[in-house]
Amino acid sequence: MPKMKAAIFVEPGRIVLDEKPIPEIGPLDALVRITTTTICGTDVHILKGEYPVARGLTIGHEPVGIIEKLGSQVTGYAEGQRVIAGAITPSGYSYACLCGCGSQDGPGMKHGFKPMGGWKFGNTIDGTQAEYVLVPDALANLAPVPDALSDEEVLMCPDIMSTGFSGAESGAVQIGDIVAVFALGPIGLCAVAGAKLKGATRIIGVDTVPERLAIARQLGCSDVVDFKQGDVVEQIMALTDGRGVDVAIEALGTQGTFASALKVLRPGGTLSSLGVYSTDLTIPLGAFSAGLGDNKIVTTLCPGGKERMRRLIDVIASGRVDLKPLVTHRFKLDDIEAAYDLFSHQRDGVLKVAITP
Repeated sequence: MPKMKAAIFVEPGRIVLDEKPIPEIGPLDALVRITTTTICGTDVHILKGEYPVARGLTIGHEPVGIIEKLGSQVTGYAEGQRVIAGAITPSGYSYACLCGCGSQDGPGMKHGFKPMGGWKFGNTIDGTQAEYVLVPDALANLAPVPDALSDEEVLMCPDIMSTGFSGAESGAVQIGDIVAVFALGPIGLCAVAGAKLKGATRIIGVDTVPERLAIARQLGCSDVVDFKQGDVVEQIMALTDGRGVDVAIEALGTQGTFASALKVLRPGGTLSSLGVYSTDLTIPLGAFSAGLGDNKIVTTLCPGGKERMRRLIDVIASGRVDLKPLVTHRFKLDDIEAAYDLFSHQRDGVLKVAITP
């Protein structure tokens, strides 16, 4: 059986490059030859054992590539065509999908819903940090890439752009809103860009890394708050003259950032949570106004599917958002273990790494 190289989860603390068989596809699938992929913060959670996956699973969920082979029932695409697929690959026909919750796709479940069921790559099936990946339900998930766009220009679409934008969308950011974004990693930076596109006129970014603060300003932050320079809540309340923000987007996944995001909301404001949490959360009573503050707390798992990817590609193609600066380092697949070491320890100002064959 033909083999390929793949980054495989062995045990907590170990993701290694090894060989495994090239996937065999079914009638609804596509085999995509990966030309560029990347490492996500969620992959680091897997590496650390904070999110459980099966031993031997290929990790990764952000593919850019070329169709190598199409299933017998997949029409409208051609072998050799450049495509992306979202990190979330909904079936398109479950009850969850048909009511607009494709990320919670559960086609094999009694009622059609499964928590996080749309997240398959690197979670329940082999992922994209490999030479090839099987894309399930290809008709619902493959999005063509225009020739004018490079791999790196669309590399953010499958996950962090979709996730970051969804923080602003789920938070219902409106024209003229004040928005605070907690943690300016790749997803937080995309949340800044999404909030600007949605019409926010003041965006406050919270971080401490100078390079991140600088890119945040480029993407739309009007103010930045360095959490090492004093209490974050006090700084944001001072910037808003005590009013608070309309929407706070939490993009890290810690108790501290969650609590701070809730504390800076104006009455009736919305906390839009994108973080992946590893422990139980506690809601501060005062910030929650004893449950009487008309606040909303919403969570979002990255929207996927080909229509979502088409829209994000169009945003990139239009020039409305430039996310190329987020790719700070480049590695070959053969060196992916070194890439994990750099990315997981956040050395050398890393934001995103591009992994190529």
